[in-house]
This record gives sequence, structure tokens and C-alpha cells, in this order.
Amino acid sequence: MRKVIIIGAGGSLAKYVIGAIKELGNIELTLFLRSSNRLSKNESENCTIIEGDAMKYDDVKKAIAGQDVVYVNLAGNLEPMIKNIVRSMQENDVRRIIAISSIGIYETPLKPVLVPYRKLADVIENSGLEYTILRPDWFTNTNEIDYALTQKGTPETGSAISRKSIALFISKIIDQPDLHKNENLGISKPSS
Repeated sequence: MRKVIIIGAGGSLAKYVIGAIKELGNIELTLFLRSSNRLSKNESENCTIIEGDAMKYDDVKKAIAGQDVVYVNLAGNLEPMIKNIVRSMQENDVRRIIAISSIGIYETPLKPVLVPYRKLADVIENSGLEYTILRPDWFTNTNEIDYALTQKGTPETGSAISRKSIALFISKIIDQPDLHKNENLGISKPSS
């Protein structure tokens, strides 16, 4: 049974990812967030819940110990949080990370709001871990699965993407951890 932890499990995208992972079966899911009351009964059911702060290294290290895959779904001051996550993965010999960054992090000039997402991507790419970085366009709540991928270094295309599409894509990587290993991908709804 593969052990997966979602760091930032209270976020709007994470709720969709929790559902998609649960549909896989054969996954032992741990949800790491500051306050467990942000989870519905359905989301927390059959999961290990850890209340903690990604800014606190000890919280992160304890949560990551024994995991197989770390999925990072955070916002805010990302650089210290991702450094805590990467360090604790290295110290716990956990190799596989999937992280959400943002569209536009390689544009110049870089918009100030995107700086934390660029730092997250840079830290992960230089970590020596097996990573998949996703750079989604804006999220929608549309009930559809429709996405296209762009490789780092190629123009980002498409438009706002459903949370459901991103969640399904992440669940595919969790189900087959060699998929998109060491790739930094734009993900968006294809232009019509």
C-alpha cells in the first residue's frame, strides 16, 4: 500500500485531490493542515489527520516520515515551507514529490505575486528529489476533465482549468509514480 501525504490539505484544490486519490484505492492517505476543522467528514474519512504548520520544520519532518509520495498544495510564504519539506524528505529518504506552482513563473519581468511560486519550483528542481512541478492556469469549479500539458521552456497555452482536471492528473501520477518524473509542466484547459 502506497503512503501519500497532502501538505496543505485544507485548500480548495486539495479537496478535489483527496477525492481523486481515494478513488484509486490501495493508498494510505495522510492529510497535513493547520486546522482539521477545515475538512469535511467525507474528506477526512479513512485518512490520518495531522495538524501542523509547514513553517515549522519539526511538524513537517514528523509528518513526512514513512511516506512514499509527498503532494504539496500550499500558498503564502512558500520558500521556507518548501525548504522544510525538501529537507525533511531528504532526511527521511522520501524521494517522490508533486507540487503546485503557478502559470507565469518564467515570464520576465516576473510579477511580484508569482515570486513565491518561482522560488518553490527552483528549490524543488535543485533538491535531487524525483519531482513533478505543475504550473496550472487559474482554477475553476467546472465539472469537466479537459487539460493539456506544456513542458518548461515552451510557451504556456490554454485557459483556466477545472480543479477536477488537475486532481485527476495528480492522482494518475500518484498511481504511477514514474509518470512525468523530473518534469516541470504547465497544465491548462486547451484553447478551443
